[in-house]
Amino acid sequence: MYTFLLFFAANPEGGGNASGLIFLAAIFLVFYLFIIRPQSKKQKEIQNKVAAIKKGDKIVTSGGIVGLVTSIDDDSVMLEIDKDVKVKLLKNAIVDVNPQK
Repeated sequence: MYTFLLFFAANPEGGGNASGLIFLAAIFLVFYLFIIRPQSKKQKEIQNKVAAIKKGDKIVTSGGIVGLVTSIDDDSVMLEIDKDVKVKLLKNAIVDVNPQK
């Protein structure tokens, strides 16, 4: 354990800062590759699906409501949840389009 701590301790001659900076850069790279990049890809995919939404598509909202699209406006859609039950919601509340039709 003591040798492990000595490995990350600053060099008395002043050269220890470079290894700490490389370690910090490696952590940021791992976060970018495994967390930030996949999340932004998924967000772009959802935005493309919402932009291409059409009447009759099955969607899921952020509140967990599943239904069929009956009409589309510029920033909202009319969603039929059940027979004769319709809800108007904003497009940014849509989480998924065409889930297991």
